[in-house]
Amino acid sequence: MDSASGGPSDPNSVGEEAPPAATGPTTTTTAAASASSSPAAPPSRYESQKRRDWNTFLQYLRNHKPPLTLARCSGAHVIEFLKYLDQFGKTKVHNQGCPYFGHPNPPAPCACPLKQAWGSLDALIGRLRAAYEENGGRPESNPFGARAVRIYLREVREGQAKARGIPYEKKKRKRPTTVTVTGNVSAGPSIAAAQQGGDAAASGGGDGGSTGQTTTAAAAPAAVTTTTAAV
Repeated sequence: MDSASGGPSDPNSVGEEAPPAATGPTTTTTAAASASSSPAAPPSRYESQKRRDWNTFLQYLRNHKPPLTLARCSGAHVIEFLKYLDQFGKTKVHNQGCPYFGHPNPPAPCACPLKQAWGSLDALIGRLRAAYEENGGRPESNPFGARAVRIYLREVREGQAKARGIPYEKKKRKRPTTVTVTGNVSAGPSIAAAQQGGDAAASGGGDGGSTGQTTTAAAAPAAVTTTTAAV
């Protein structure tokens, strides 16, 4: 009967599905396996763009004539790379002889070339500078942070702003306004003293000139202090 039904021939093995002691490790192993098989979080948009930019630059070095290695790359080669990218740009930059030079909204198309916008180049250099150091480069020898590259970017910014008639304005941080209360603090007691002197004069009536003189002496500094605070 056992062979016909396909069951095990050993009677001792019947019903031994899983002893209670073995249940814990089996469950733990299964949970760990499912956790390890879960997909990792996808990289951010910045990280993906940085990786693509880095691969593009390495491809440019391989295709360079003569081929360049990353160790021999300098700021001049980075500027060559930025100029090479201008052929893929989408920003109209008018030449000096163009009638629309300095016109922010040209009424008609012209034959001036399309180039990479300054903002795109500046962001690209920032990503490549970070990628260079992440891939083992030393900060002091980073070609993307060279002074020549910074000068080139500044010239591109100024030239495009003049050609397109769009001035570049750097955003300034608003400073908190400071309120000085020194004048108000010094004027407060003087005014209070003047009011007290006036009350004393009113209650004194015709008691003599001494009360009036005292009131005048107390009120005089109050008037002077108040004038100083107003100035």
